[in-house]
Amino acid sequence: MRIFAGALLAALLAIPAFAQKDADARLQAATEDLNQMMNASDKGIPQDLLNKATCVVVIPNLKAGGFIVGGKYGKGFFTCRKSSGVGWSAPGSLRITGGNFGLLIGGKETDVIMLVMNRDGMQHLLSSKFQLGGEAAAAAGPVGRDSSAMTDAAMHAQILSYSRSRGVFGGLDLGGAAVTEDEDANAELYGKKISNKEIFNSNIAVPTAARPFIHTLDRLSSRK
Repeated sequence: MRIFAGALLAALLAIPAFAQKDADARLQAATEDLNQMMNASDKGIPQDLLNKATCVVVIPNLKAGGFIVGGKYGKGFFTCRKSSGVGWSAPGSLRITGGNFGLLIGGKETDVIMLVMNRDGMQHLLSSKFQLGGEAAAAAGPVGRDSSAMTDAAMHAQILSYSRSRGVFGGLDLGGAAVTEDEDANAELYGKKISNKEIFNSNIAVPTAARPFIHTLDRLSSRK
């Protein structure tokens, strides 16, 4: 069954509906997602949680769909606060994949934002691969102007996840999804082969295409 699920997901990715844009276009979409999901009135991501986040991940247009066997696939970017605590690092590229079984018919696109709340979560993010809810404790994030609605599970999570699908915004459970480094996207963005850990630790300059993404985070967040 796992082989069948993998084959189905590969087939889904081969059709236009599941095609992925290039890195520059995904960065533009990620920047738009940040603006819209932070400014979603009283249903947006709590400002105080963004202010406390160590890293932010944005996966625009996460794909999901299938018949009988469903799959999820998306590509996006993350950035972490600099060691000084002021400003954000150049972005690294990520890929998220996950499968689930059930009567799933049709497909949809979901914009995803993940807040990484501590250094342990950041270390997972800088690795080549980790599993949400496995090595990294994850939970659906609370929504609203502040984080007063946080459950006990969310308070102890390393990663809080949010989604927007067809205009509906809320917390998202991504437990079981695998997050891996996207080497090809990094090479496209930086013009050379480079790992996410190297990007973060070398204080490499932010590429021109990624500047609006980083500037948006600088504007939306602050370290208190």
